[in-house]
Amino acid sequence: MKIMERGQITIPKKFRDMYGLKPDTELDFVPVKEGLLLVKQHSGKNQFREVYGILNRKGESDDYIEEIRGR
Repeated sequence: MKIMERGQITIPKKFRDMYGLKPDTELDFVPVKEGLLLVKQHSGKNQFREVYGILNRKGESDDYIEEIRGR
């Protein structure tokens, strides 16, 4: 690939698909001995934190599912 006039590069589609690089994905450039390493930044979302608290719910899971479905 070539670096464009404004310093932009195009990441080939097969690599974007392979590594889940979508528009607005942020990457870090990490200098290594061999050159630069592109590293996908984590979104900061922690899957555990997203579900934290629902484990302490009282009642059956079927009741909870019905509740969140609005039934």
